[in-house]
Amino acid sequence: MTIKKTMTAGLALAVIAGVIAPASAEISERTIRVSNGVAEDHPVGEGVRAMKACFDEKTGGKWTLNAFWSSALGDDLQATQALRSGTQEMVITSSSPIVGVLPALGVFDLPFLFANEQEADAVLDGEFGQYVSDMMPQVGLVNLAYWENGFRNLTNSKRPVTKLDDFDGMRVRVMQNNIFLDTFQTLGTNATPMAFGEVFSALETGTIDAQENPYVTIDTSKFYEVQEYLSNTRHAYTPFMVLFSKPIWDTYAEDEQQILRDCAVVGRDVQRAASRKLSEESLARIKEAGLEVNDIDEASMTQIRDAVQGVYERHKDEIGAEVVDRMQAALAEVRGQ
Repeated sequence: MTIKKTMTAGLALAVIAGVIAPASAEISERTIRVSNGVAEDHPVGEGVRAMKACFDEKTGGKWTLNAFWSSALGDDLQATQALRSGTQEMVITSSSPIVGVLPALGVFDLPFLFANEQEADAVLDGEFGQYVSDMMPQVGLVNLAYWENGFRNLTNSKRPVTKLDDFDGMRVRVMQNNIFLDTFQTLGTNATPMAFGEVFSALETGTIDAQENPYVTIDTSKFYEVQEYLSNTRHAYTPFMVLFSKPIWDTYAEDEQQILRDCAVVGRDVQRAASRKLSEESLARIKEAGLEVNDIDEASMTQIRDAVQGVYERHKDEIGAEVVDRMQAALAEVRGQ
């Protein structure tokens, strides 16, 4: 074979090798720290384990995912700020504590927004969810996927909430954002913003009477030890967001960025399924632990919903009028209106 033919054959082999080379050729050894405000036995733990297995498979074990639970690296806002500065890789946080970072996220805090989980999935995984995700890089963050925090319900140590008047004067812990504060003040409560890590002791000492969270969080945080009643208000559905540091993201190859996105979606599907299964199990455990659980009749729920409609208009400019309008259009489309 001539030198020319040998070189040509060699080049062809090199091209073929490049085409069939595994994606791992573009993958570096990496350690990723992911922090959470919740406990490891929360459904987020299932999602993180699924995401880790996905990383292992797609990187050939080159990535190490180290998870930190129960605000071990700081609360969700502190961890999110660490992402923005490029000193931490990932956080899984509810959208609510980081509204101050991106006001548009306040749209998820509007009361009685979603009717059920199917509506939430359709909106979050569709064009509207992508619209919000596209805003994140401007504040130093990348949203990889929306996971489930679930519908929030009220627990308290005073009385069952069965009608609007039952909220009157109740000292309720709310998340540290203006929309939740306004919603619960409008309902007649003494709303108290407080970091999640402080809630149990505040309930235990009687500093506050009540808090609101999904069943799974109520269960895994053992709030049933310091509360008497749970009322199924389903007043808000706030998603978890799987956020990645934009400064660190920019150091990753495109193949690596795609692995992050793909594996966050794998984790999402596992986490949502676990959340919905565990939600029913958690409700059963809450009842077994002695909490009195009550539904609210439709007439009373209509009165409660009507009472907080002003929250939408009062916060529309703060969230962004376009964001609120797009959300309402997305919901109308999902509902076939």
